Amino acid sequence: MLSLLKKLTAATPAPVPEQSAAPVADKVDPYMLGLYDATLSGWFNKETGELFTGFPVTADDILIDVGCGDGGNVQFCGNRGARIIIADIDEAKVEATRQRLADTPARSVECHVTDCNPLPIADGTATRVVSTEVIEHVEDPAQFLSELVRVGQSGALYLLSVPHPSSEDLQKGIASPDYFEKPNHIRIISEEQFKAMVSEAGLEIISHSQYGFYWSMWMLLFWEAKVDFSNPDHPLLHHWASTWQAVLDSPRGAQIKEALDGVVAKSQVIIARKP
Repeated sequence: MLSLLKKLTAATPAPVPEQSAAPVADKVDPYMLGLYDATLSGWFNKETGELFTGFPVTADDILIDVGCGDGGNVQFCGNRGARIIIADIDEAKVEATRQRLADTPARSVECHVTDCNPLPIADGTATRVVSTEVIEHVEDPAQFLSELVRVGQSGALYLLSVPHPSSEDLQKGIASPDYFEKPNHIRIISEEQFKAMVSEAGLEIISHSQYGFYWSMWMLLFWEAKVDFSNPDHPLLHHWASTWQAVLDSPRGAQIKEALDGVVAKSQVIIARKP
């Protein structure tokens, strides 16, 4: 279940394609559509080299991804030529990400299987720190964030994300019961709580945004469809993907997406800096 939830809430539901383009097949691939939707929200900008808007990555950077999952985020960073350090509690995920990074021009790749308490990484190592959809799982968010801050250099940029409460509240009573149980989402984090957590850890918040209406609705329908995540073949999911594709293709699709992302978002994202 944890692997399923990490995939559903991750910024990259599928490997980043060479060119971001809206899927056009009759039967829309929900993951590729989700990836395209994410690029519209500011992820994976190859032209600017930003993993997310306001978070550029270059070959000069030392980037740590804590809770790397399947490695979609860090693959983008490896393709930028950065030195990469990954950490995750799941040994299989770390190995899969290591293999994924082997095909990138990353300067070097360092891997750690760890619960991050503490991180086996020296103080002031990174110029970039990424941790997406992790804080909602950990027992002690303050301790976890203190480790992230410790391993960053002065001036390091941080990209942090957690599920948005609008989407989490939508799942109540519909999601599988263990969705809100350890080791999955053991807390719902409000916008104000998220900002307070980051500020109290000693970071300066640069931006706070949200995105992911598409995935919020897909996830809701996934629970109702009662299918296996490895093969989510169900009319509800097919119809939703086709509908969202049609919305994005419409003349005001981007405007509609932005409006809906502001109402029910899958994730909230903070870009911050270590003083």
